[in-house]
Amino acid sequence: MKNKAEKALEQGKGILRLAPTWVPRSFCVPGRRIKLHPDDYYVLGGVRGGIDERWLSSTTPAKNGPLTGENEGLSAVVYSEGGKEEQILLKDVIEELGGQIIGDRLWNEYKSWPMYSKFFDNMGPLPHHIHHNDEHAAKIGQLGKPEAYYFPPQLNNHGGDFPYTFFGIAPGTTKEQIKECLQNFTKGDNKITMFSQAFPLIPGTGWDVPPGMLHAPGSLCTYEPQKASDVFAMYQSLVNEAIIPEELLWNGTPKEEIGNYDQLMEVIDWDLNTNPNLLETRFMAPIPVKDEAEMAKEGYSEKWVCYRSEAFSAKELTVFPGQTVTIKDAAAYGLIMMQGHGKMGVWNVETPAMIRYGQLTNDEFFVTEKAAQEGVVITNHSSTDPIVMLKHFGPNNPDLKLS
Repeated sequence: MKNKAEKALEQGKGILRLAPTWVPRSFCVPGRRIKLHPDDYYVLGGVRGGIDERWLSSTTPAKNGPLTGENEGLSAVVYSEGGKEEQILLKDVIEELGGQIIGDRLWNEYKSWPMYSKFFDNMGPLPHHIHHNDEHAAKIGQLGKPEAYYFPPQLNNHGGDFPYTFFGIAPGTTKEQIKECLQNFTKGDNKITMFSQAFPLIPGTGWDVPPGMLHAPGSLCTYEPQKASDVFAMYQSLVNEAIIPEELLWNGTPKEEIGNYDQLMEVIDWDLNTNPNLLETRFMAPIPVKDEAEMAKEGYSEKWVCYRSEAFSAKELTVFPGQTVTIKDAAAYGLIMMQGHGKMGVWNVETPAMIRYGQLTNDEFFVTEKAAQEGVVITNHSSTDPIVMLKHFGPNNPDLKLS
């Protein structure tokens, strides 16, 4: 295994090429904006549901019930062996090479890649749900899950059925009112969003969602950096005229606590949810990483798009047509191409218009810490089209110094 990992690292000169990782959700209807071929959204069979997620730089297995496929949710590294393209799990590469891939800072603390990102692409809204913090997730052997949203313009040619997201609990709501909604889960519509507030979703902006925050994601196609966890519980019983199974209400609850509504209430961070300034504290407009005129002279623009969490961060990099740039970062990162084509290090990079299930692409990569610090050379081969990529980083990014 180590020989394969070292071979992949050497072939990419510090930049690993990744294969697309598709994940179905039985309770979702695909929004069909993540470039999968129209015939392939239900390629795993109706019982698995439609594919409405692509996981990026993931060493985190998907928790999709008893039918979950082997290695579902795990990213694979593509390398050449005897003239053929072979694959090895990114998880295995990192376990074998540790700090050579993610840097000693992260390896020494986490012994793993502690985040991943995804495209979430649902035609309608999701139910009002919650992700547990570390303390509550530990009760079922998982990690807590902060996450963030960014809405890439390139993947949002339409807004889906409901491009609004509910966040939190309206100030003035009592705990008894929310508990009653949870107790009414099996009686049809438990009306929990009556006690929330919705915001319109704007392409090119994002939101921060800490653990313990109730939220009902809207129907824009969403780029979601998050902690390496898949823990959640659904607190809304009916959405978009679809009934949510009661088992998802208790998802994330220890077996001995199932039926205890007080346990569900404990998962809610009440002060976080009832903060009257959600727009001020959770919304994220892009912020340039340095002076925009200075970057433009050098042929590129780069902005922080996710920056309110210590667990991860994300940037959007744009390389202008015909330009060659060298981009340095202090930490390892995964990346996904959103637009354009050209060269990055030894790799050709391109943005496919359509992808078959199982097809390899040249749009997703993982940049090791050493390569990031030395600088990644990117050339835009187009005279008209910018290269745009999204870059997702692990915890406590040394470059992130926003107040």
